[in-house]
Amino acid sequence: MAIFLKPITKENYDAICDIDVAKHQQDLVACNMYSLVESFFNEGYITRAIYQDRDLVGFFMWVEESAEKTAIWRFMIDEKYQQQGIGSQALALALSEIKQRPTVKTIEICYKPDNPVAKSFYSRYGFVEIGMGKDNEDMLAEIQIT
Repeated sequence: MAIFLKPITKENYDAICDIDVAKHQQDLVACNMYSLVESFFNEGYITRAIYQDRDLVGFFMWVEESAEKTAIWRFMIDEKYQQQGIGSQALALALSEIKQRPTVKTIEICYKPDNPVAKSFYSRYGFVEIGMGKDNEDMLAEIQIT
């Protein structure tokens, strides 16, 4: 099973809009279509399709908030492909790509504080909780790159 990230293009954007998480997860992630529009109109918004071999299985969007800081704003795996280790491999690939920017020092992600699965998952990659975000609804976690 080969997992890889590809840029969003006119050939795959429609399929990105069609993938979705399970019903009970829909309040945890933003709509992919909205994310694509956001990325089109804002500089520094990077989108990637997640593929398993030839199958589109997920979506990433990260934002270069400054030269030193990148925040992962969107990360989803289609409900048909969850619980197969795809998310783990995809996150490792995304982190590797983000770290290619020579000036990045911090990678940030946020999640619902009452989601112990997210906390455990992200901590395996070195994310450390730093407290609640500005809206006081999401937990912020970050990786410091030395």
